[in-house]
Amino acid sequence: MTTIRLDGQSLTRDQLVAVAQGAKVALDPDALEAVARAAGFLAEQVRREEPIYGVSTGFGSNADKLLGAHPLRDELPGAAPSGRSLHEELQRNLIVTHAVCVGEPMAADVVRAMLCIRLNTLLKGHSGIRVQTLEAMAAMLNAGIVPVVPQLGSVGASGDLAPLSHLAIVLLGGGEAFFEGRRMPGAEALRRAGLEPVSLSYKEGLALNNGTAQMLAMGVLALHRLELMLDTADLAAAMTIDAFAGRLGAFAEEVHALRPHPGQVQVAANLRRLLSGSTLADIPYHLVPKFRPWLPSSWDTEESRGLRFDIGWDWVPADQRHGREKFYQRFLPFRGGKKHQPQDSYSLRCIPQVHGAVRDAAAQAARVLDIELNAVTDNPLVFPDKADAAHVEEQVISAGHFHGMPLALALSYLKAAIPALASISERRLNKLVDPATNDGLPAFLIGNEDGTESGHMIVQYTAAAIVNDLASRAHPASVYSVPTSANAEDHVSMGANEARHVLAMVEGLGKVLALELYTAAQALDLRRDMINAARALARRADAQALAAKVQGGPEPDAPLRARFLAEVEELRAQLAAADAFHPGTAVARAHARIREAVPFLDRDRALDGEVATMVQLVASGALLEALAG
Repeated sequence: MTTIRLDGQSLTRDQLVAVAQGAKVALDPDALEAVARAAGFLAEQVRREEPIYGVSTGFGSNADKLLGAHPLRDELPGAAPSGRSLHEELQRNLIVTHAVCVGEPMAADVVRAMLCIRLNTLLKGHSGIRVQTLEAMAAMLNAGIVPVVPQLGSVGASGDLAPLSHLAIVLLGGGEAFFEGRRMPGAEALRRAGLEPVSLSYKEGLALNNGTAQMLAMGVLALHRLELMLDTADLAAAMTIDAFAGRLGAFAEEVHALRPHPGQVQVAANLRRLLSGSTLADIPYHLVPKFRPWLPSSWDTEESRGLRFDIGWDWVPADQRHGREKFYQRFLPFRGGKKHQPQDSYSLRCIPQVHGAVRDAAAQAARVLDIELNAVTDNPLVFPDKADAAHVEEQVISAGHFHGMPLALALSYLKAAIPALASISERRLNKLVDPATNDGLPAFLIGNEDGTESGHMIVQYTAAAIVNDLASRAHPASVYSVPTSANAEDHVSMGANEARHVLAMVEGLGKVLALELYTAAQALDLRRDMINAARALARRADAQALAAKVQGGPEPDAPLRARFLAEVEELRAQLAAADAFHPGTAVARAHARIREAVPFLDRDRALDGEVATMVQLVASGALLEALAG
C-alpha cells in the first residue's frame, strides 16, 4: 500500500485523497526535529512561569485567567495534595468539553483526511506539540481507527474546534471510533489496535483542535470529485450536441481566442476533441428528417418494419423561397428535424462560457486549498528560533490563522457555480425531451404509436428537483457570522458549513449529469437511426419512394411536380452517397459504454434501476475511462 511522507511543506491534494482512501502516512524526521524544538521551547517557558495563552492561561474568554502552580482546593485545611497538573488538565478539558458535535458521523474518508491535514500542519514545528503525540496520532491513522465525528458543530473560526475535538478525544482514550467495520468506544479501538491513550502536555489540546482541518478536508474531497464532474459535464454536453446534430462553429478555437478565460478555452477544446469525427454535427439541414409516428404502412421491407418510428420532411414551395434564394442554393428546400437557423440555443451554444466559468471557480478553490494544505492554522504560533526576541510574546504570538474565511469564500464561489452547471445540464435534458425544442425527435424520446408510453418524461422531473435543491443550498453560509465564546470570537467564517454543503452538492450535480447522459444516449440512438433510415431508403428506392415521406409536395398532375421530384431526387442522391452517419469518436465510445449497462428504451419499462446504474457510472468515473478506447 502507498505510504505518504508528511513534512508540513509538500502535501498535495492528490496525496490527501490517497490517505483519505486508505494510504498510510510516515512522518519526516527533519520535520520532527522542528516539532521537538518547539515543544522543548514551550516546556522551558512554563518552567520560567511565563504567561502564555493556551499554555498557562485559559482559552477564549478565559484568556485572562492564569494557571496556578496547583489546584486551589489543595490549599484547604487538611487537604492532601491531589497530584493534578493544571497544565495537563487544561489541555484535556479543552478536548473533552469541546467534543459536542451532533448529527450523523462524517464519512471515513473525510475523517482520515482531517487526521492527515492535522498531522501535516503540526509538522511545521510552530505548534508546540510533542513528537510522541504526533507519532501516536499517525499510528492511530495507520491502524485504520476512524474517530466518530458528527457532522454539525463547527463555525469555522478558532478553526473547526468541535469536530477536531472528536478526533483528539479518541487519542485520549475517549469518544467513539470505527475500527474493523464496527463502532465502539475509543478506548476499545485503541486497545484492539495495540495502541495506548495519550496524556496531553503544554498546548497540545489547542494544537489538536484549533485549525481548519474539517473544512479543508471536505473542500479537497469535494474538489476532487468536482473535477471528475467537470469532465463528465463536457462529455454529456458533447453527446447532447451530437444528438441534436448541432453546430460546431461556436466552439472554434479562433472564437475563444477573442475572450480567453482559461476555463472557457479549455471547454471549447474539450468539445472539439469529443466531437471529432462526428458526421452528425454540422450536417446539412435538409438531410435530417423529423420523427413521425410509426404506422403499419410506414416501411416497405422486413428490416425497416422493425423501426420504432417513421420519418418525414416538409417541402418548401418555390413561392415561399423569395428573399432566401441564396440559402436554397446551398440547402435543398426540405424542412426536417433541424431548424433553418445559423445558431443553437444557449444551453448548447454557450457551453464553453458556462462550463468554463465553473472550471475557473474550481481553479480558484484549488489555489486556496493548495495553500491551506501546508499552512499552520492553530494558535498561538510558536517561533522557538527567533533569536532577537526581547520577551516571550515575540516568540509565542496570538494571531488568527484558524479563521476559515479564505476557505469559506472560495467554497461559497463553488456553491454558486455547482447549480449553474447542473442547471444548464437540466436545460439540455429538457430540450431533448420536449418536441417543441428537440429538433424533430419524438416527444419524450419514445415512439408511443399507441399513446400509452411516457418515455423519458419523468427523468426531467427528477433533474429539475435536484437542480432546485442545489439552488436552495447555494446561498453562502459565510455571510452569516454568529458570534461565539461570549463574543471573544465575534466574527466567524462558517466555512465548515460551506464545505459540508459543497461536498453534498457535488453528489447532486453528478446525478443531474447522469440523467442528461441517460437521456442523451436515447436521443442519440434516435437521431442516428432516423438519419440512417433515410439513407437506407435512399439507397434502395427511387425518388418516388422518398417523395412519399415528404409532405406539402404538388399533386402528381400539378405543374411543379417535375421540379419537386427533381429536388427529391437530389435529396435522395445526397443521402445515398453519404457514409453511415455517426457521432464523434469519443462520444461513440461513451455511448457504447452506456449501452453495455443500459439498453435503448423501445417500450416503457421500469427505469429506476437504470437511473441508479447511470448515477454509479458517472460517480465512479467509469464512463470517462471508456473514452480511452
